[in-house]
Amino acid sequence: MNKLLAAALGAAIFATPALAEYPERAVTMIVPFAAGGPTDTVTRLVAESMSKDLGQQVVVENVGGAGGTLGAGRVAKADADGYTLLLHHIGMATSASLYRKLAYNPLEDFDYVGLVTDVPMVIVSKPDFEPKDLKELITYVKANADKVNYANAGIGAASHLCGMLFMSAIETKLTAVPYKGTGPALTDLMGGQVDLMCDQTTNTTNQIKEGKIKAYATTTPKRLDALKDVPTAAEAGLANFEVGIWHGVYAPKGTPQAALDKLTASLQKALKDPVVIERFASLGTAPASEADATQAALKTKLETEIARWKPVIEAAGEYAD
Repeated sequence: MNKLLAAALGAAIFATPALAEYPERAVTMIVPFAAGGPTDTVTRLVAESMSKDLGQQVVVENVGGAGGTLGAGRVAKADADGYTLLLHHIGMATSASLYRKLAYNPLEDFDYVGLVTDVPMVIVSKPDFEPKDLKELITYVKANADKVNYANAGIGAASHLCGMLFMSAIETKLTAVPYKGTGPALTDLMGGQVDLMCDQTTNTTNQIKEGKIKAYATTTPKRLDALKDVPTAAEAGLANFEVGIWHGVYAPKGTPQAALDKLTASLQKALKDPVVIERFASLGTAPASEADATQAALKTKLETEIARWKPVIEAAGEYAD
């Protein structure tokens, strides 16, 4: 018995430093979208702050394509050692219904670190679009459904999801114009080549303030400090149209709990970083609370959102292979 006890104590002594030393090298945080987009912006702010806390660089790598599923798939198949992470938005939930063939299971192939932020959306148009407010916009769109088009950044993108929800809310089908990213979609919107778009405030706030695009309503329960002159959808006459593009950090399934706990604690510290708070505010969003930046909260959010979006996607009939 004494020998067994000694062996157990010896194993514990040798194991403790290994856990305490994580991370011993750089951590890769994959963004499943192109550089320069709203999710990339959020990721780089969080990664920079977490790097300071962890004492190792959190390197951001962009793995875009297929609505975020390529990057997510890479993380699902990565070594579960705490050195490969994924920062993904609401697409983590909607991919389960959007894609008939998905190389991973969002609920079974990942562990959870925590929620990061819930970015509001805003309905915008080309600068010289005729309707003056949201009520006029809805009336105009219904009367000219065959002529009005809306831009999105591709299937699975935030702008695609918000567009589907908008069409569902006003019971009108519009012509979608998909792009390979938010940047080119916004460029064409500003140039008048497309009519409408619904996208994250992290990507549209500056253009709205500069008058390059017209804003009709935000998808929030109350007005945003960054866009005080823009009414909420409810204020503008479209009830129950609230949607945010939430972001969370994931790890491959089987990642050691000690590493997950350290990452969650580091994420929580990053979301309290004054620099992160200020930059998020300038983009029209705010960091998740400490209660939401947890493994359990992210798991619950993902499960709830998968159930919420499935009927919307099925009704729209917009799928990807």
